[in-house]
Amino acid sequence: MTIDHTLTERGLSLVNGKTTDMAESVLRVPLHYYRDPKITEIEESSILRRTPLAIVPSAQIPNCHDYVVRSVLGDSLLVTRDASGRAHVFLNYCRHRGAMPACGSGNSRRFVCPYHAWNYDTAGKLVRVPGRAGFAGVDHDSYGLVELPNEERFGFVWAVLTAGVDIDLDAHLGDFAPELEQWNYAAFGYHDQREFESETSWKGALEAFAEGYHFPFVHGQSVIGQNTVANTHVYDEWGRHHRIGFPFNNITDLNENPGEDWDPVLRMGVIYWIYPNLILANSPVGVEIIDILPAGEPTRCSVRHSWMARYPATDDAQRAFHDQIYDQVHAAVRDEDFVMLPQCGEGVRHGQHDHMLIGRNEIGVQHMIRVLAGELGVALD
Repeated sequence: MTIDHTLTERGLSLVNGKTTDMAESVLRVPLHYYRDPKITEIEESSILRRTPLAIVPSAQIPNCHDYVVRSVLGDSLLVTRDASGRAHVFLNYCRHRGAMPACGSGNSRRFVCPYHAWNYDTAGKLVRVPGRAGFAGVDHDSYGLVELPNEERFGFVWAVLTAGVDIDLDAHLGDFAPELEQWNYAAFGYHDQREFESETSWKGALEAFAEGYHFPFVHGQSVIGQNTVANTHVYDEWGRHHRIGFPFNNITDLNENPGEDWDPVLRMGVIYWIYPNLILANSPVGVEIIDILPAGEPTRCSVRHSWMARYPATDDAQRAFHDQIYDQVHAAVRDEDFVMLPQCGEGVRHGQHDHMLIGRNEIGVQHMIRVLAGELGVALD
């Protein structure tokens, strides 16, 4: 995997100049963008249920008959890898009376509904019905699990949360696809995940991963604040998606020793926003996958924070090392970002000012807002 080393050159130039990539002007964002229930309804129906979402990393279901169940916008999804190795995303609801045939994760050739024991295989096919005579004349091949439009590419299993529509990942990613492909996430080792909810807007939560302005104030006592240059980033966008490079302090070593390694992965945190809800935070040892969605209210969100290692663990010592890394990065997200963010949620709910002010130095935040506001028809100043 090779990222263009000019990213490091640009980062070093910004650090040396004590500046950052900036937007053309400040942006004023009306508070109703974050707190209007009608906008939240439109977000779910018109964006989140119509756009390909990365449901799970491929590495989470590496083997035939592996499966994992997760909830997305209140829907229980069953993600499987069938006997031929093909990934699927099903609605995890029995076609008889709607109970959930699967739970948790693991490896299984059959999923048995707990209500009347209808059996489904990893391709979603209905393979056994107790008391079959009671359903005489029914074409059982027509009563498999409902499959959502899905596709496995770039190390993730993607799906659209509306059955019967098309999925067009090429149209969704556009020119961003080669940037994503170069990481070869499919070869990473899936390690761990944790989920929680927070009293803040899902859009506001995503914005926390699009600027380094807050680093010394929110992360001052942790690795992020101590190892990363504050309020400095290299910014690039591909349509609705973007990349931000946050330089590490060690980037200035290249001033005295230009013969050292200029690999951007060693010199900065490379963070992607994949529209609409996914953050990929790359480091020299792995990638954080931060999946943020609304949770029923304008200022409440769900967060799924998982981590994959660049080199899969092969023994207990490596697994313990990965545990330490994940515990550290999760603590920064849970105990730093998501301790502060509910205060922002409170301010959005009860604020009597008519707009938020987003700085020129928060160009990634501005991009997120402009993209989503454009989809939602929200006017900006």
